[in-house]
Amino acid sequence: MSLHRIGDILEADYGCEECPPDGPHAVLVLEDDRRIEVSEGWIAEQGIEEGKQIWIGEDGNVRKAIHVVAAVILAEMPVSDSAMKAGESRVTKVFATQRGYGDFKDGWEFPGGKVESDETPEQAIVREIREELATEIRVERYFDTIEYDYPEFHLSMDCFLCSVVSGELTLKEHEAARWLAVEEMDAVEWLPADRTIIAELCKLLRDGS
Repeated sequence: MSLHRIGDILEADYGCEECPPDGPHAVLVLEDDRRIEVSEGWIAEQGIEEGKQIWIGEDGNVRKAIHVVAAVILAEMPVSDSAMKAGESRVTKVFATQRGYGDFKDGWEFPGGKVESDETPEQAIVREIREELATEIRVERYFDTIEYDYPEFHLSMDCFLCSVVSGELTLKEHEAARWLAVEEMDAVEWLPADRTIIAELCKLLRDGS
């Protein structure tokens, strides 16, 4: 399984009278010079363009790939009186947002968005949080990359542990947001891809590392 960037799209080497039953084909030339033949209809349907990415699965099937970034925003917050009696006055919580649009509307996720061709993932997540939540964040460190197959595309999501520098995390595109402690992580309906790192994140919060 691997992620590849498309360097060029060429016409297949045969005339229309030799075209396969599913219509005219074209050749995707990848950045490593590998060449893959796909139908022109699939290219149009998937919105495939030069510079975009595709995912090649273990079975050899090709999917449109979307490269996004997500901010796992952490903050220490006061805890309830019952927790304070146990000797804990503060706890680390994670910021989660509820999507307000699109096919995954109402699902909960770590905020973020797509990576533009002229920026690094770290630059992209800072920009996305500024645009979506009117907040400046600092990327503390890389956390994990999620590779997840949705029915119509493959999602490649770079996740970063982040902290707030300034701003109030104002919701400009999301329906709702919550700060979640470890024991509250299952209180929201996470999107399938985001859910894959919850166990690892909870372990990190428990270990305090």
